Amino acid sequence: MSKIVVVIGDRLGKGQNVAKGVEAAGGKAIVIPGIGADMKLGDVMKQENADIGISFCGSGGAGAIMAQTKYGYPCQYGMRSIDEGITAIRQGKRVLGFGFMDIEDLGRKITEEYIKIKG
Repeated sequence: MSKIVVVIGDRLGKGQNVAKGVEAAGGKAIVIPGIGADMKLGDVMKQENADIGISFCGSGGAGAIMAQTKYGYPCQYGMRSIDEGITAIRQGKRVLGFGFMDIEDLGRKITEEYIKIKG
């Protein structure tokens, strides 16, 4: 199986810690640079043929909803914990919308779960 590609878009231009976790789990992380990066999530996922997109903003929804609306990626948003993200991956969601949670453990556990499911 090829490397899992995870695109990360953060409203404040962050996401580097989540990216470290993705890479620690064996995935390839693409962090969209700059303020408002969450709103570009669907575009970059499409361009990079990504497996998963992770969006961060205050509400945990804007970038995820935009990716779903524009490209049809199934999303779950408004999440505030890693466990919610793991459940969403198990339910077949490809775009995960969180409140601000730029933590390495999130990237690692989401990537590990996706790899476990997809084999």
